[in-house]
Amino acid sequence: MKLRYNIELENSYINSAGDRYRMLKSMFKLIFVLMLVAENFVVANELPTLCSRDKNVNEFTILSYHEIAQKGETLNSTYTVTPANFEEQIRFLMDSGYHFVSVDDILAYRKSAKQLPDKAVLLTFDDGYQSVYANAFPIIKKYKIPTVIAVVGSWQKSKERVDFDGHMIDRSKFLSQEEIKEMLSSGLVEIASHTYALHKGVLGNPQGNKLPAVKAREWLEDKQMYENETSYTKRIHDDMLQSTTFLKKYTEQRPRIIVWPYGYYNKKATKMAEKLGMFIGLTLDDGSNTKNTPLSALRRILVEGKMTIPDLKLAMAIRDANFTDDARATKAAHIDLDYIYDPDPQQQEKNLGDLLDRINNLGINTVYLQAFADPDANGAADYVYFPNRNIPMRTDLFNRVSWQIRTRTHVSRIYAWMPMIAWELPAKNPAAKDRVVTLQVDPTHLNMGYPRLSPFSTRAQKVIKEIYEDLAKSTFIDGILFHDDVTLSDYEDDSKAARTQYKKWGLAQSVNEIRANQEQFAKWTKLKTEYLDDFAMELAQILRDEQPGLKSARNLYAQVALHENAQEWYAQSLSESIKKYDYTAIMAMPYMEQATNHIEFYDDIVKHIKEDECGLERTVMELQSVDWRKDSAPIPATELSQTIEHLYSLGVHHIAYYPDNLYKNVPDADVIREDFAKKDLRMHTITPSLATPNN
Repeated sequence: MKLRYNIELENSYINSAGDRYRMLKSMFKLIFVLMLVAENFVVANELPTLCSRDKNVNEFTILSYHEIAQKGETLNSTYTVTPANFEEQIRFLMDSGYHFVSVDDILAYRKSAKQLPDKAVLLTFDDGYQSVYANAFPIIKKYKIPTVIAVVGSWQKSKERVDFDGHMIDRSKFLSQEEIKEMLSSGLVEIASHTYALHKGVLGNPQGNKLPAVKAREWLEDKQMYENETSYTKRIHDDMLQSTTFLKKYTEQRPRIIVWPYGYYNKKATKMAEKLGMFIGLTLDDGSNTKNTPLSALRRILVEGKMTIPDLKLAMAIRDANFTDDARATKAAHIDLDYIYDPDPQQQEKNLGDLLDRINNLGINTVYLQAFADPDANGAADYVYFPNRNIPMRTDLFNRVSWQIRTRTHVSRIYAWMPMIAWELPAKNPAAKDRVVTLQVDPTHLNMGYPRLSPFSTRAQKVIKEIYEDLAKSTFIDGILFHDDVTLSDYEDDSKAARTQYKKWGLAQSVNEIRANQEQFAKWTKLKTEYLDDFAMELAQILRDEQPGLKSARNLYAQVALHENAQEWYAQSLSESIKKYDYTAIMAMPYMEQATNHIEFYDDIVKHIKEDECGLERTVMELQSVDWRKDSAPIPATELSQTIEHLYSLGVHHIAYYPDNLYKNVPDADVIREDFAKKDLRMHTITPSLATPNN
């Protein structure tokens, strides 16, 4: 790149090559691969998974272009397509049976069921570069292509120089008012808002990271605090109001489309845009535009400068078939932020640098990153690593680490690892008293062994929801991994709040009474399981309000996947978990479970996974890298390698491990990288131009 709006923002879009197109269903993939091989095309380098949550067809595809210019004339060469290549791509689409449509066509289809043509495509351009008028508009007119052009109000209003996120650029690099009006008069072009002045990074944490202005709560250096929600809401609302007011005067048309800078948005910003008349939102979210995709969050393919016709053909085919990034093989490290934390900020930064180097060496594409701390090791979180209203913050670190991983490594998915109910609240918090009550009648029976807040307490629920709201607002994540505390044993919960809930369920009001009745006990087990999972889904939705597209995952005890009666012991169900969560990470740890035959242990788990529809596609086998029963002695590298290879041979797609110790190189990074690479389909590779940046 010759010039970047902000290096961290830009890097967050460029995920490692191949991570975006490893998701074709097996039958489609087989046919498509054979076709592509015959034509010497370049295709994805991992076997696809077989299950798709969204079985609806793609209604239309939206392409996102930026500059159309020759090399040497561009502000950002990464996203610049030459005029010749642009026309070649247009001709390819037309010759391949694609039909260009307008926003009005899409609205007519959505509102009155007026059919779209087969393989409908909407063309869009971001940022409002002058090269769009000079080099793209003649082609648009030649082929009569409806087009959306998103402009940044403050850039358009500038007289001589444009503040291009800290770089002063000559105003002539952007569309003039006369050029915009000429394009509008053609009847082919619609102008969209790209915000007034939010196409930039703002200070997003005390460590100095610049984060996307639409979503980030700005760190106010002079006040040593984050802007509050009132200030944030006003900042976003005022900008969008200024944008719509300016564009109405500047173009004589009020915008009905907002194109989110860098692709980052949230529910609050979307609602504000809708109230201002911008009810259509364009993102760069992964996936197809199906009947379930709201107009406020339509998905686009980002066209990069290096994208060839074969690349474009593959990208369009994947969208047409509605395959998404979700289906790629997970190769995950479960990382303790405690290893990075240090009271000395300089040492902490050094630790972070060491972690980034290690992640790049591991060959992983997913990180489960600890967001809490449990210094007294009693199983409940005493602190968190992000600002919040209810529990002490050890230090403001999660946002910094997650953003650095996003922008400095090849990892494409970052999950926040969080407890659901295992919180050790300060004593002054009224909800601190609302704990799970365990009736341990049989001393040999399973005892979860750590304090948890009762999920049946409305006070506890409120606090937990607030913790998750604060996590959502303070960081950029792709998923949530619920800790293994989403559980209640068959002697839990006998608290007052729980008894009240049992009465609502038509059950006896004490655990002992329920246990004495076989029918009630079975019903109680089922209802508890559903209740815990439903609460987890509610928390995941809180996160999705800030992080659209966020994936849910949970840790599940291995015994739940091995024994039919385990749901009674844990209030966890493998089948229900696979249905409700995007991913279920089974703690497949034979040393911890004291399994006598490790191969049989893994085989039995996988056998039960396969009994559920989409089981293999939605479960992660999480391995142990140390033996905690032997003073955390590392599992031999050869054994770990053999286990991973064996699991792949059984058809397992997703593998993770815990813990990762960067200081002791446990597990061995070189070995893990080679092990995970075995999932590659070596006869094919994919070019970097096929990565669809999530910006």
